[in-house]
Amino acid sequence: MKGKSSHIMKHKLLGSCLGAYLIFLLGSFLAALYLTPALVTNYLHAVAGTAESKQYLASHSIAIQNVCYLLLLIVFLLSLFPAVIFWLKFYLPFHRIVQAAAQYTDGYHYTPFQYDEDNELGLLCASVNYLAESVHSSGEYQRKFISNISHDFRSPLTSIKGYVEAILDGTIPPEMQEKYLKIVVDETERLNRLTESLLTLNTFDDRGVYLEQTDFDLVPVIESTIDLFEGMCQKKNLRIIPTFTSPSIMVHADMTRIQQVLYNLIDNAIKFSYADSEILIRANNQKKRVFVSVKDSGEGIAKEHLPKIWDRFYKTDASRGRDKKGTGLGLSIVREIIYAHEQNIDVISTEGAGTEFVFTLNKAQ
Repeated sequence: MKGKSSHIMKHKLLGSCLGAYLIFLLGSFLAALYLTPALVTNYLHAVAGTAESKQYLASHSIAIQNVCYLLLLIVFLLSLFPAVIFWLKFYLPFHRIVQAAAQYTDGYHYTPFQYDEDNELGLLCASVNYLAESVHSSGEYQRKFISNISHDFRSPLTSIKGYVEAILDGTIPPEMQEKYLKIVVDETERLNRLTESLLTLNTFDDRGVYLEQTDFDLVPVIESTIDLFEGMCQKKNLRIIPTFTSPSIMVHADMTRIQQVLYNLIDNAIKFSYADSEILIRANNQKKRVFVSVKDSGEGIAKEHLPKIWDRFYKTDASRGRDKKGTGLGLSIVREIIYAHEQNIDVISTEGAGTEFVFTLNKAQ
């Protein structure tokens, strides 16, 4: 239906252009047909001085008119050149762009149309190609997003359902129920974290990140965040070593959001660090900015995966695939928060040597 509408619109445009062109030609030739004899006669009477010259010119007026008509025919033929140029340079490319766009809106695969002229039509072609590619990418992202979120919800729900049913029907004996109920609680917490992360990212998408920026000391914020991971570190025998260039590092930022960034980065570092290793956290004053880094001693991330780690739900076997409890949204949230502060975050990773995340913050004035 959309393709049919664009087809009708295309022919309306062509009809309007050809109609205007034919009306112009018809009016011009009708005017020339009726005006030429009168103009020729008046001109001959004006230039004739004697009766003999008038009689001579009058006998040749038809021939003179025929010459004028011949000239008009030549002008008409020459006027076809702009029409041909219009057809080749404007209408045919425009027709191909409309045809390609109509196919795409009707559900067919869009094949980009190349038109390299530096004019309005070239801009239109580039815009249509860009919009089609954006829509295609958005559709692919949505399909991948739904697939990932379905998988991440299905796995814990299946575990919860299976263990609860096993407890209810007596498959799991009473003395073992506490163990499996703890697993159910863990899976429920995983679902809760996933839901909260999705709500957070949805807030970022809809309204951006609302920040309450104030001046605060970054050192106690880092230290209090480290304390939250004491239990996790004991299980893997990890040491978190903070290093500060000064006892107090004042920054201007949203303290709650920055603590969320630190929590996600440290949590990520603990998950992918080897047992009996160290995690280094540094905060350095440099001119007008503070650089904060979180470095683990894990297996690192392969170079081809680095650009994709910020994507929502993206996981790899080499870096994040081992994490079965993660949501795959932590780094996406981290980047959104840092970008909302108009700051930068980068990642440096070497396979077998660990990964380091570095972000910047504005110093307090």
